Amino acid sequence: MFAHDLTKENAVRFSRFDPESLLSTVSAHPIELEGEVWPSAEHYFQAQLAGSDSWREKIKAAPTPALAHKLGCLWYKRKVRGWKNLRRVMMTRALYTKVQMYPVVRDAVLATGDETILETSLYDHYWGIGRDQRGDNMLGKVWMDIRRKLRETESEPEKQADAQQAS
Repeated sequence: MFAHDLTKENAVRFSRFDPESLLSTVSAHPIELEGEVWPSAEHYFQAQLAGSDSWREKIKAAPTPALAHKLGCLWYKRKVRGWKNLRRVMMTRALYTKVQMYPVVRDAVLATGDETILETSLYDHYWGIGRDQRGDNMLGKVWMDIRRKLRETESEPEKQADAQQAS
């Protein structure tokens, strides 16, 4: 049987598709990235994986993040070459930009403390934990990486000030 995992039990949980969650990719937080304004992080992410410029523009113009996701996931539409290797990078760029643009999102990420962050999708074993809770939880890992980066950048000025005082 499976061992009881307290890190998952005490984790901060969110859904990628919950528009009320500040950690979701579909929340109402437009981002500016690569010289363009994207209605949501989900719009940006899905458009980056599109195999053609026309399809990319169609995804960007989608009236909702849910529709942008649906358009980006159509099985018969070609994705950019190597998209499986790019997807984590593109998601990280979108969410890190969101954190930089919106202090409320930044504060929400930092408020998670040292807890594990879990994306609770039952059906997505890459971005979420899946029904059996053995998925990759890549979206949670992206948020935890961003949280670590935020803490590092916040501590750098303190380290510089300490170094100046010591000299």
